[in-house]
Amino acid sequence: MENKLVVFKGKEIRRTLLDNEWYFAVVDVVAALTDSNKPRDYWYRMKKREAASSCIELSTFCRQLKLESSDGKMYKTEVAGTEGIFRIIQSIPSPRAEPFKRWLAKVGYERVQEIEDPELATKRTKAIYRAKGYSDAWIEKRMRGIAVRAELTDEWNHRGIKEEPEYAILTSEISKAAFSATPSEYKKLKVYNVKTCAII
Repeated sequence: MENKLVVFKGKEIRRTLLDNEWYFAVVDVVAALTDSNKPRDYWYRMKKREAASSCIELSTFCRQLKLESSDGKMYKTEVAGTEGIFRIIQSIPSPRAEPFKRWLAKVGYERVQEIEDPELATKRTKAIYRAKGYSDAWIEKRMRGIAVRAELTDEWNHRGIKEEPEYAILTSEISKAAFSATPSEYKKLKVYNVKTCAII
């Protein structure tokens, strides 16, 4: 699976690519269309309301896939494909619904273009980072890191390593050899340094 963030009207929406189809995080879509400061609660109430009024379970349009959360960890998250998202946003009374539908159609069209020309995906990723204010030097470093990581995981797949625990073990060993700390140890060190105002 390939995970990426996309932005609609300044709101970040997590998505993941599975079997050449984009799946979007439902709570992110709810946040983008409602400006709710508790989109998870809004989504929960929405599901209950629809089930009571129209006997439709909105969850049937969803599936659960692991997406990265704001704390950097991967959690199972309710996601929906384009068709499912269209059905869900019909239940959201928002003037942003129509622009969002057009935006969603555009994202789908861009995916078709990216399949035909993968370089377009790289260009769009760089444009998103620039829009967020990152420097060209940071962007190039980030893109190189992504490319190296992709090559590494391809090699691991080629050698028969496919399960998540095995990825975690290998990543941990590489990090330990390169930086003398596992990713979890590094995160604790980073938090400690920030709290003590020490320079990382």
